[in-house]
Amino acid sequence: MARAWQHPFLNVFRHFKVGEWKRSTKEGDVTPVTDKTLKCTVYRIRGSVSAGNYIQLPQTSTQSLGLTGRYLYVLFRPLPSKHFVIHLDVATEDSQVIRVSFSSLFREFKSTATWLQFPFTCEAGTSRKDLAGVAPSGARWTCLQLDLQDILLVYLNRRYGHLKSVRLCASLLVKSLYTSDLCFEPAVTVAEARRAKLPVTPVPREMAFPVPKGDSWHEHYVHIRFPSVGSRASSEPARKSRSPPEAVFRGRVRELVPPPVAFSNPFPDGVSPAVQMFGPTAARPVPRPLPEVSLFCEHSEVPSMNGPRDRSQEPSARAEVTDKHTAGNGVDTAAPESAVVPVALEDVAPRQPPGRKQSRPEMTLGETVFEQRSFLPDPILKLKGVIGFGGHSTKWALWTKDGAAVVYPCHAVIVVLHVETREQRFFLGHTDKVSALALDGSGSLLASAQARPPSMLRLWDFQTGGCLSLLRSPVHALCSLSFSSNGVLLCGVGKDPHGRTVVLAWGTEQVGRGGEAVLLAKTHTGVDIQAFKVAFFDETRMASCGQGGIRLWRLRGGELRSCPVDLGEHRVLELTDLAFGQAQDSHTLYVCGRSGHILEIDHRRRAVRRVRRLLPTQTPGGHSSQKQPFGAGPGISISSLSVSQTTCAVGSDDGYVRLWPLDFSSVLLEAEHEGPVSWVCVSPDGLRVLSATLSGHLGFLDLPSREYNTLARSHTAPVLALATECSRGQLATVSQDDTVRVWDLATLQQLYDLRSPEETPRAIAFHPTRPVLFCGFASGAVCSFSLEAAGVLVRHRRHQGAVTGLAASPDGSFLFSSCSRGTLAQYHCSTTRCRVLRVTANMVCRDAHPTPNALVVSGDSRLLAFVGPSKYVVTIVSTASLEELLRVDVSALELASSRLDSAVAICFGPVPPGHLLVSTSSHTVVVLDAASGRVVRELSGVHSVACPSLALSRDARFLLTATDRVIRVWDYPAKASPGCQVYIGHSEPVRAVAFAPGQRQLLSVADAIFLWDVLGAPGRSPSGSAGDSPGAPPTCEAGPGARQPEDTEAGTGGLPRQQVPVPSQASPLQLGAHAGPLKGADGAFSTSDEEGPSQESHNPEGLHQASSLPMLVKEASGAGDGAQGAPGGPWGFSMRPHPCGWATARSTTKAQARPSARPDCYRHFTARYKASSLVKSASAPSARVERLLLKAVVGYNGNGRANVVWKPDTGFFAYTCGCLVVVEDLHSGAQRHWLGHPEEISTLALSHNAQILASASGCSSTASRCQIRIWDVPGGSCRHLLSYHDTAVQALAFSPDDALLVTLGDYSDRTLALWSVATCELLSSVRLPEPAHGVAFNPRDARELTCVGQGAITSWLLQQRGADVTLQVHREPIPEEVGAGELTSLCYGAAPLLYCGCNAGRVCVWDTRAGRCFLAWEADDGEIGVLLCSGARLVSGSNTRRLRLWAVGAVPELRRKGARARSSSVFMEHELTLDGAIVSAVFHDSMDMGVVGTTAGTLWYVSWAEGTSTRLISGHRSKVNEVVFSPSASHWATCSDDGSVRVWSLAGMELLVQFQVLNQSCLCLAWSPPSCGRPEEQQVAAGYSDGTLRVFSVSQIAMELKMRPHRAALTAIAFSADGQTILSGDKDGLVAVSRPHTGMTFHVLSDHRGAPISTIQSTNKECGDLGAEGADLWLAASSDQRISVWASDWPRGHCELLDWLSSPSPTLTEFPSRPPPCLVAFCPWDGALLACAGLGVHPEVVFYSLHQKQVVEKIPLPFFAVSLSLSPGAHLMAIGFAERMLRLVDCESGAVQDFAGHDDWVQLCRFAPSAQLLFSAAHSEILVWEVSGHPATEESLGSGSWPPWRRS
Repeated sequence: MARAWQHPFLNVFRHFKVGEWKRSTKEGDVTPVTDKTLKCTVYRIRGSVSAGNYIQLPQTSTQSLGLTGRYLYVLFRPLPSKHFVIHLDVATEDSQVIRVSFSSLFREFKSTATWLQFPFTCEAGTSRKDLAGVAPSGARWTCLQLDLQDILLVYLNRRYGHLKSVRLCASLLVKSLYTSDLCFEPAVTVAEARRAKLPVTPVPREMAFPVPKGDSWHEHYVHIRFPSVGSRASSEPARKSRSPPEAVFRGRVRELVPPPVAFSNPFPDGVSPAVQMFGPTAARPVPRPLPEVSLFCEHSEVPSMNGPRDRSQEPSARAEVTDKHTAGNGVDTAAPESAVVPVALEDVAPRQPPGRKQSRPEMTLGETVFEQRSFLPDPILKLKGVIGFGGHSTKWALWTKDGAAVVYPCHAVIVVLHVETREQRFFLGHTDKVSALALDGSGSLLASAQARPPSMLRLWDFQTGGCLSLLRSPVHALCSLSFSSNGVLLCGVGKDPHGRTVVLAWGTEQVGRGGEAVLLAKTHTGVDIQAFKVAFFDETRMASCGQGGIRLWRLRGGELRSCPVDLGEHRVLELTDLAFGQAQDSHTLYVCGRSGHILEIDHRRRAVRRVRRLLPTQTPGGHSSQKQPFGAGPGISISSLSVSQTTCAVGSDDGYVRLWPLDFSSVLLEAEHEGPVSWVCVSPDGLRVLSATLSGHLGFLDLPSREYNTLARSHTAPVLALATECSRGQLATVSQDDTVRVWDLATLQQLYDLRSPEETPRAIAFHPTRPVLFCGFASGAVCSFSLEAAGVLVRHRRHQGAVTGLAASPDGSFLFSSCSRGTLAQYHCSTTRCRVLRVTANMVCRDAHPTPNALVVSGDSRLLAFVGPSKYVVTIVSTASLEELLRVDVSALELASSRLDSAVAICFGPVPPGHLLVSTSSHTVVVLDAASGRVVRELSGVHSVACPSLALSRDARFLLTATDRVIRVWDYPAKASPGCQVYIGHSEPVRAVAFAPGQRQLLSVADAIFLWDVLGAPGRSPSGSAGDSPGAPPTCEAGPGARQPEDTEAGTGGLPRQQVPVPSQASPLQLGAHAGPLKGADGAFSTSDEEGPSQESHNPEGLHQASSLPMLVKEASGAGDGAQGAPGGPWGFSMRPHPCGWATARSTTKAQARPSARPDCYRHFTARYKASSLVKSASAPSARVERLLLKAVVGYNGNGRANVVWKPDTGFFAYTCGCLVVVEDLHSGAQRHWLGHPEEISTLALSHNAQILASASGCSSTASRCQIRIWDVPGGSCRHLLSYHDTAVQALAFSPDDALLVTLGDYSDRTLALWSVATCELLSSVRLPEPAHGVAFNPRDARELTCVGQGAITSWLLQQRGADVTLQVHREPIPEEVGAGELTSLCYGAAPLLYCGCNAGRVCVWDTRAGRCFLAWEADDGEIGVLLCSGARLVSGSNTRRLRLWAVGAVPELRRKGARARSSSVFMEHELTLDGAIVSAVFHDSMDMGVVGTTAGTLWYVSWAEGTSTRLISGHRSKVNEVVFSPSASHWATCSDDGSVRVWSLAGMELLVQFQVLNQSCLCLAWSPPSCGRPEEQQVAAGYSDGTLRVFSVSQIAMELKMRPHRAALTAIAFSADGQTILSGDKDGLVAVSRPHTGMTFHVLSDHRGAPISTIQSTNKECGDLGAEGADLWLAASSDQRISVWASDWPRGHCELLDWLSSPSPTLTEFPSRPPPCLVAFCPWDGALLACAGLGVHPEVVFYSLHQKQVVEKIPLPFFAVSLSLSPGAHLMAIGFAERMLRLVDCESGAVQDFAGHDDWVQLCRFAPSAQLLFSAAHSEILVWEVSGHPATEESLGSGSWPPWRRS
């Protein structure tokens, strides 16, 4: 109500009484004069200085206008040859005040966080440089219409709150100001609009300009609408223009013109400068149509390319429009404006009367021509069926009077279902979920209410389906309705806005006679009401029940009065429902409660007659019931009851409907349901009991036959996607309720319900020719279900993210799946069990809109299209090879758009002509040629928001689009201006639309499933289309009811685009980490039959049966891919056929030999996911001038397995860190680094003579197979490079004589290879039937090696005949008494013993001669991943972090005892607990000392003699976020996502102090400057993800301060120059200024609000030469490429903005997951110089001078930088890239050098204060580089490459 006084518009001058100057003020020459043109008094503001002559509203700046209207109308005329200025102070929702200024003084657009300046020109047609200037002599009166909401949203990404103040400065004439939420058309008066029935909002009379008779409004006046979003006249390609396009205008109009782009001028967030409109443009004089509010059918027309596209709405609270075409049912419907789905105003054309045909009617107004166009038949759709039940609640379901039909709500639709024929008819009109339903006793009047406040009440003629009355309920929400038996009284119960219960009574006697319902009484009550009913025998009496009370009501004298019934001790009961007794029992009121009580009330005496309590006789789930006793104990929780003449039916929360006699002596009949029963209703004849459940089931119990009949089943959450099957006419849907359901389209009945407690389905697809359903899950799994066998056929696990799309080719050959991490998988599905062909990474967009149209296949099964690799690109590949054929940049299609367009949904058209339809984020559907990528046509303004789903009929006649709650059917052949019909019926956003098989019906899914009949019969499919293609499945009919074809109009016209963008050329296929090479091909890869045994092999000899539990059917994969055939188990899906009750159909299949899912053990290496890619080329310097030398690596890769080697005799010690092999001297700490691996190293092996080291890494984007490098230890060089395994190498082992090397692939690869060490030739290889977890040579026999894996050990014996080497295999299963499922580790002991560890924590000992296991003992609580044995000692390490030393000297003697051996002779000598799971260990032969690696990234030196563990190598286990240095350069500190802050010694690189915060990430770090005090007082400030800031004392090793200056995560932190102030920035863009001594935050800057702060840096510099006061110069940068530079004097509380830099965002196609950061730093050698990266559309570093306010130098880069650091010594700059490359740039000579060695993004690089060291970080690894030479004397990087940059 606070804004009601401002509606429909407000005259600001009149309201604030301008002229009296009490609530406004004037300054200078402000005079009221009479204008001859307007013939009224206006105010003239003139003067030579604009700032000294003005009108200001309100009077003072401390006051506020408080005007909330969206539009501000300024009626003014510029004075000739003068300038003028208009200032508006606009407040945002968060109370931030933004000044918006318009002036002819401004020459260019300027923007800061708090000020927008728009240039205003008074003439069109002049040159750009002359646009700004004085007004001409013929300047006209102007209506300036400012959309304040869009101005803030587009230019600052802020939400409009209200208009605070206005200042009108000289020189101009002003009539008045007006505010309104309505978008007026000033050229149309009220009289003209009424006379011509124009669908526009005419200007009010007092706002109208007088127009001479016979003249046009536009001949005398100007209308400017700003911002104008419809200007698309620029024909220059966006990529070639640095200036925004100019608009095209009719006649002489004014425009606000954007300037050429300057570097220091900011752009709105995420907007390309080439398409940004900076100023208002004159709107075309087009009357704007009003939004339609009809519920199901509208007509709209696509606006022309240059037409207006204003999307405002008319929020009239009581506006109503009647429509006679509601889904073809002929029902009159009307809805309040508040319930209308937002539709773009230009999209809705004027309506035609029903039955009237016009070809192309036109009506002219001034210069504007409207074209009305539709297509026939009208309407084209008719609602055929609805699948669903409930919505707001599952409580209401009613019998009709004759008991032949059931009435129930399905969200916003009311359904009448005939129980015998199952035919449906509908009551359409509600725009939100139906919350209450009531039918009168005669069955002629139906009442319904909808949920959204204010609750709308509709009264229907039940026989005809017409809406008789529509009224707004006086309560907030209605939850219950009840009719009197004669239908003259309707009572309702609801809640008012304050939550109080309200009871209402309406008189409905005149409703059927043309009258309206009359509100008879309304009363508030403080009691709870759960049920309310009117007595059938007296319409003036009612009853209600609720928590703790029953009340009897009476309507008398226009008042509702009530009295309570004394319940005595039962007043505390929670009562849920009531019913009046029938006929002779009419004086009894039955009331039920949650406790199981049934109360019989004599309502005449207002007394309790009898109380009973219903108790169950057996546990839930029993199949029979006995006589129910009464007494104490837990009762049946009754939710509903219904009474007939002889029986009472009750529904309860235990899922039962029970039928009792009225004396409740025994249960007559009961029926069990799947979920709690929420509603029961006995039919009028008492022979059927209708029941509804909370799980969305509706059915009835037939008492004579004792059979239960299901009427409707429903998803209990919105439906996400659908798939149709042709041959059987089936529909599959997936919902947010985590179920997949299959429906029969003919009967609309559920066939199957697929669900699992541990899986969440996300995408579905049918096989085109076989009864198979494919389903993708959030876990990344893809399952194939047989609908005939009701079981799982195969399960694949190729994705690491949630499956986002599934598509099968129409010929049934291929299946494709995509996931949220960008992976695309291809499957061969022509056979019963589909198998994986290809898996490619970084193909599909990761941040695309979730839509069912993620993957689409063309009708001829040749092409696959998807959005990716970024959301701005659509890619088309070959379905057979996944070879990229076409890539189209969608962001470049819209030449004049103010935003970067992204693709939302895609759809293939018929093969000839082969079009691809793309729905974009700018509400446009673009039709592309699938072969060339050119734009064929474009449908603009399809919806008011992006369209997530679209479908084109097979004959290309109809296009379906859906968004929000609207479905549109377009006349697709009409190219010039295709007409459309709009259908609204869903109460939630429509997620997907599709044509049913046969093309005669279409489906839409949202809150429910709608089946529509297409009344216009489809034509024949074009030749060669999907319908005629040989491989396509045959078409089929979906059901009866299709009409005969009718004529349709087909429009003609030219192409809507003046210029066609050229798509990018096809790039080579990029393979992910799971791809392998294809035999005989250079590209990538695949599992093919030519490679040997297929991963999908079904050889029965390879099967084995698990002991006790059904075995999962698994298959090979590259990333945890598995297949299974058991519906049970953790991944099983119970498939419940309908109507066979609730029995579960199960099928069990024998296990395959090669499971592809990741084994249940941590022993296997899994490479850390990386979004980065290797650089293909780099500037490699010669050794003579190399300025960076890798000095040290800080960290150990705890993700590796067995990646530490040590030879105590020689002192050789090596380990891995990322892709580096680090060789370290344990005495001196000196390191050598062996580079060469492109990816993370998984494992190491050292030969027994310590002369050869083998290392293995995974496959990469540049290498499709794993690399195994053979290193020469003395020389440190790589001797050979081996490649065989596809995914990862699990283990390496040398033979005892060092002649052989065995390599074992991981669980996905499953190959074992044997190599000659001398020649590095592959001697033999074998594919394993199942994953092996470890391999070892027999130390006493080089011909024997052993593998351990699932359920058995496998021994291999080498036999060599000449050059041929063969392997004989012997497999020994694990005895059941051992109790080990997976053997995870092994080592040989004294002959002939073999020790094996298992995932259950047991160690078993094998006699290799006898081939038997004779001993086992419990060695740990978790999985044993490491076993080492020497002599009589055994070391075990597990994932419980325990390292244990065992005395096993008695084991050889136990071997001789055989079955009598007992493990009591084995005892534990020592135990240590480390900081992570044990992954690597190597010990001296005496087993007294060794080195152990853990998953925490730590290497420990273990001494059993001393019982101690000493940290050797330590690193972060998570991403390193910052590196800082102490002022003395003696220490350095790091912080990480693992929540730790670590302080290191710079000299020895040793960890000194660690501060750990649990469950938080430390995101930023700062070391106090030297001015802070003595060295012992130095502090480290750290910012955390929970918004806290902690200050640690380094010397005292303690936390000194904890404060929370931010609500969001801290992302940047810095000390001021004096160290007394801390600056911190957070994820929301706020910068807080705090004092650590007081712990108080005294200032917060919000200039960067909306984007995370990426950098804060402070330096000590006098700012006088920069024109500001203060000794602290500091800067802040945010991720949206905005940089602010400030001068401050914190002791005095002074802070002043010096400069503001901004730039458009870089092209995001190179960064599919996230844009590059904005990097900035003060230049150490020039304090007034800034080095900036990421501040533009090109990869470059620019130097910006604070003195000159311009860029003085640019340095181009090969890629966008992700880290930046400048040396404090020489003029050197270090730059890190996402391509795992570090570049060193000499800023004086221009020479560059590139350095490799990083395993991931170089997210951090920092020069030490001495300038002699450079630190770089990639994820958790830290590399320390030595900068060679002294900065002052060393020559430049002589032989490096000089890029061609220029100095400005």
